[in-house]
Amino acid sequence: MTERADPTRIAKTLPERLQNPHVVHVVVAGDIGGAERFLVDLATRPSQTGVEHSVALMTPNPKLADLLRCAGLRLHDRGRVRENPVAYLWRSLGPADVRWLVDVLRTEHASLAHLHTFASHVIGTRAAAALSIPVVRTEHHTQYFVDLSTSMFTRWSLKRADAVVAISQYVRDFVADTAPYVIDRMVVVRNGVDADYFAMRPNVAEDSRPFRFVVVCRLEPWKGVDLVIEALVTVPEARLDVVGDGSERARLAQLAQELGVGDRVRFLGYESDPRAALAQGDVAINSSLDEPLGLSVLEALATGRPVLAFAGGGIPEVVVDGETGWLVYERSAGALAGRMRQAALSRGRAVEMGRRGRGFVDSECRIETMCDGYRRVYERLLHQGDETEPPKARESM
Repeated sequence: MTERADPTRIAKTLPERLQNPHVVHVVVAGDIGGAERFLVDLATRPSQTGVEHSVALMTPNPKLADLLRCAGLRLHDRGRVRENPVAYLWRSLGPADVRWLVDVLRTEHASLAHLHTFASHVIGTRAAAALSIPVVRTEHHTQYFVDLSTSMFTRWSLKRADAVVAISQYVRDFVADTAPYVIDRMVVVRNGVDADYFAMRPNVAEDSRPFRFVVVCRLEPWKGVDLVIEALVTVPEARLDVVGDGSERARLAQLAQELGVGDRVRFLGYESDPRAALAQGDVAINSSLDEPLGLSVLEALATGRPVLAFAGGGIPEVVVDGETGWLVYERSAGALAGRMRQAALSRGRAVEMGRRGRGFVDSECRIETMCDGYRRVYERLLHQGDETEPPKARESM
């Protein structure tokens, strides 16, 4: 790969980039998850982030394209693409998709390329290098650093990133430990929640009704929803609403039937707006393995619902045990059930915890705070590019 740019030509265009800064977000993904919903929140707020935004998308999932279009984002859609290891290698290492992305960046007069998903790392870095455009990476997860099939590719891209944003201190520390060369380019900007949209919702007042837990997530193995269903067996009369879809849905429904709690579990499917489901619940549960932060956790707290979660990943940064929810320190159905029984003992205590959770969101995790953090990252990179010494063309892969 030999993409290089003439740095003197790029330097001449820098004033225009500073006057009309534009960020192109590169997304290569097949699902709608926290990273994709985060992107909508960030990219639809140009006045708060200080830049204009557009999205270059590669996905096999038309619903993801629909989500971005419905949000009003300027979208460059590559069309349906395959999602498998061979397709990834060709997309990342071949010339066609990189050429397409270079054309998008050039068409948008991009000032920065912002990469969000693992599959966007190599292709986004290569395309940005062809135009000597700075690269911002948001680290939404850590798994691709430890998976041997992905680690080499993401590290190659990471070395060439101009700024790296971690969504939690947990993610920052993990990346810093595994790739210490990037520490001086890293900052933590927590995901934020639209606290006006996810406003406090009154609890259902009937004390006689069954206590209701709510899970909002993609139904994939690492989310651990099977543990919640197993735990429900020993939480008498409690109900569980599962909001989301994914490869595990059929298996989870079968598990609920086999364990005798099928009549106490409702599978509501994917909902673009989970507020109504949260309003029907008393406590939200997050059962993920090492959740990097959990946008759904913040949304639950914003609506005034305390969160019960395993104490891994970035969860302890946003859920305070005994104050805004309950933390489970052993990853087992039995330990989870114990905390669920404790939560179900007092609906009044859950309501008070929910109020404190909302207060935490207002002080620490509003979307305005998140946008301001990214604005500062963008401004720093834009002004770095306005120095007298022209930017160097990046190494090629």
